[in-house]
Amino acid sequence: MAFNSWLSRLRASSSRAILDVFRGRARSQRRHSSPAQGALAATAAVSGGSDDRRFWLWSSALVPLAVAASAGSLALRSSPEPSLCGAPVVDAGYGVFSSMCVSVGVKVGGKGSTAYLVKGSHKEVPQELIDELVAICGENVTMDYDERSFHGTPQNSFHKAVNIPDVVVFPRSEEEVSKIVKSCNEHKVPIVPYGGATSIEGHTLSPNGGVCIDMTLMKRVKALHVEDMDVVVEPGIGWMELNEYLEPYGLFFPLDPGPGATIGGMCATRCSGSLALLACRYGTMRDNVISLKVVLANGDVVKTASRARKSAAGYDLTRLIIGSEGTLGVITEVTLRLQKLPQHSVVAMCNFPSVKDAADVAIAAMHSGIQVSRVELLDEVQMKAVNLANGKNLPEQPTLMFEFIGTEAYSLEQTTMVQKIVSEHNGSDFVFAKDPEAKKELWKIRKEALWACFAMEPTSEAMITDVCVPLSHLAKLIARSKQALDASRLTCTVVAHAGDGNFHTVILFDPSKDDQRLEAQRLNHLMVHTALSMEGTCTGEHGVGTGKMKYLEEELGMEALRAMKKIKQAVDPNNIMNPGKLIPPHVCF
Repeated sequence: MAFNSWLSRLRASSSRAILDVFRGRARSQRRHSSPAQGALAATAAVSGGSDDRRFWLWSSALVPLAVAASAGSLALRSSPEPSLCGAPVVDAGYGVFSSMCVSVGVKVGGKGSTAYLVKGSHKEVPQELIDELVAICGENVTMDYDERSFHGTPQNSFHKAVNIPDVVVFPRSEEEVSKIVKSCNEHKVPIVPYGGATSIEGHTLSPNGGVCIDMTLMKRVKALHVEDMDVVVEPGIGWMELNEYLEPYGLFFPLDPGPGATIGGMCATRCSGSLALLACRYGTMRDNVISLKVVLANGDVVKTASRARKSAAGYDLTRLIIGSEGTLGVITEVTLRLQKLPQHSVVAMCNFPSVKDAADVAIAAMHSGIQVSRVELLDEVQMKAVNLANGKNLPEQPTLMFEFIGTEAYSLEQTTMVQKIVSEHNGSDFVFAKDPEAKKELWKIRKEALWACFAMEPTSEAMITDVCVPLSHLAKLIARSKQALDASRLTCTVVAHAGDGNFHTVILFDPSKDDQRLEAQRLNHLMVHTALSMEGTCTGEHGVGTGKMKYLEEELGMEALRAMKKIKQAVDPNNIMNPGKLIPPHVCF
């Protein structure tokens, strides 16, 4: 009866409204129009001719078109700003490595940086390169301002850059990617790989302009080996699309980051998700990728490993690329481990008087040896956001969500054991679901947490941060952070993968108001430095991008950062691969 009551409240209204609002911030329109339409639309704005005429102009007369439009909407902007992001540049060019560090004011993303806008040097893309890109990709090239702006503006992040990409290309094959990268390297023009646009730390910003390589047209499943339980895919396929494809075969890919994330982007950021909890069973992205194919800065295509489940042959190039955030190469193919779909699963939910009580239960459940596949924590502010966004009537208290998988008997046994632990730690309203639709309804609460936050303050932006600590420190980290968050005048929510020590906060603020931006940054810094003081990391799964570079020296040490920069310089001497990301600009040889 208790669960039926919860479920009726959960289904009281649909969450479609809030999702439509925020997914409609231009993404849905862009995703439903082809790259060719964007390119031709830009041409039509100048030519005004018929469809056939427009196509002819785009494919064979790009040079006069670009010149004619130089004062219009297709103008390639030139910024006088010196490079404050990434490695030092030569002659205000596109980021050729220097043998020493050049200090120009405060480097954005560097140690101690509080800058909000990511700056960079910029010069026009040579017309010769534009011609080469059109020859490679045909109509799948665009300089339409709206398309460039969309690709240069993160959809789920407050990070901004002074520049946007000058050109966006949509390759359809590995061969095209190789040719694009090789041409950009010859002209020393920066490139930024682009996937599902779900990254949070500014990974897809183009502070130096250049070429954005949108990989979303490369989304084929190239080979499925059911007996070996692996699959070979192109990088543009989403994890949700892949699992839809695999379901009839009784298989699935176990990692589940935000909706819309693509496999290539998941590799680049070394993401995980809520199912990473069972490290012995699933693990993170680095544990689930068998092999990669990667295009290096000179256009070479490198295969990082064979399809064997394990190998001791040579350097582990696969793990080097995973988490490199596009700074070492462009991923064009991924071979993934798969898992058998669980026979049965149970989803449970319960409330607590404080987040510390909830965290204590998560830790106790892990110590008990119970094989929980997910443990998610949402604080009372997040639950209020869920109710407001969806017209629900759920208890606005710190909440834990569990998932147990296995046989029906085993899942129910684990559920009963956790229920006992909950009752010993001030927990209440323990309910669970076995019906597939009911389980989906419960997990929607967690998966749509970000969109729900905006319902409280629709005009605000979100500073989303994640840290991770050893499990024994999680309760202390959450309690200390929660005290600061609650005392702030800003609206802040807490979401955590409580079973592996990964803690997230969404801080809502108005970026046009300096006091709110600085307060959001203060809270972010507090969380990160608290985690680092507990032998944790500044990012458990979101990656570094531009937002977390300033913390890497404290976490890893300068020697490690110098080693990383030497690797970067060796494989990308012209610094064209997603410059200004991952490696702090103050790292010197």
